[in-house]
Amino acid sequence: MTQEVKEIFAGEPPPPPAALAAKVRTLAPSMTRSMQRVAEAVAHDPAGCAALTVTGLAELTGTSEATVVRTARLLGYPGYRDLRLALAGLAAQQQSGRAPAVTADIAVDDPIADVVAKLAYDEQQTLADTAAALDTVQLGAAVGALAAARRIDVYGVGASGLVAQDLTQKLLRIGLIAQAHNDPHLAVTNAVQLRVKDVAIAITHSGATGDVIEPLRVAFEHGATTIAITGRPDGPVTQYADHILTTSTARESELRPAAMSSRTSQLLVVDCLFIGVAQRTYETAAPALSASYEALAHRHRSAPR
Repeated sequence: MTQEVKEIFAGEPPPPPAALAAKVRTLAPSMTRSMQRVAEAVAHDPAGCAALTVTGLAELTGTSEATVVRTARLLGYPGYRDLRLALAGLAAQQQSGRAPAVTADIAVDDPIADVVAKLAYDEQQTLADTAAALDTVQLGAAVGALAAARRIDVYGVGASGLVAQDLTQKLLRIGLIAQAHNDPHLAVTNAVQLRVKDVAIAITHSGATGDVIEPLRVAFEHGATTIAITGRPDGPVTQYADHILTTSTARESELRPAAMSSRTSQLLVVDCLFIGVAQRTYETAAPALSASYEALAHRHRSAPR
């Protein structure tokens, strides 16, 4: 377990049973291989693992009792006993009719109807996982910073760049000054101009995208409030973030790259940010939004014949 992960999760209450699977998917990439075996076991068979002692789970996964306890703590539980209680709760939820946690990957010869069903399930699971694991205290703090910001810069490249553009166009429509940057040189150039009253947001699923981390670091060093939207709460981007919003993602497969599901979870987070800011600034946001609708209304009307 890295020091960064210890600091991020120190003092947090244990996640509810519904959030356990999401926590495993989010944190598994940062675990050691032995800890991953423990995490995968509890996520795939919560009922079976809930019936095991710490020694039994260690034997099942070919690890040690110490590894099992460390995994429980990394997942947010004070000890193995607390993890077992959460596993029992998760098993009860699944037995009550909840969909299974894992579905088959999309195959190259799948009928299109199966593709639709599998994608829809994965998207729903990704959204549910992100909602369950999202720290609402961090979210509220980020909303407060954005609502009071003089200027907002958002950094993202690739699929995350599309999410950055989505957020900025929403903020612009409620009267805030926001700009998305997908050119790393321009991003750094603009970050140099940020100050205490400004906000910088970095969007990177991996948490390690250099073109996003660099401008966030510059903004952080110049006193701006910084926010990281990432699937890796232990990633390098978080060392320059005042507020961390964690996203979830579906399992990556040959026909479903991580960028697809990470985009879905990122869009949920930026929508939460937007709605939160619109609520905080309602007296100015509502007239601005109405004005933007009115300005574009003629473009959506049918042309006269």
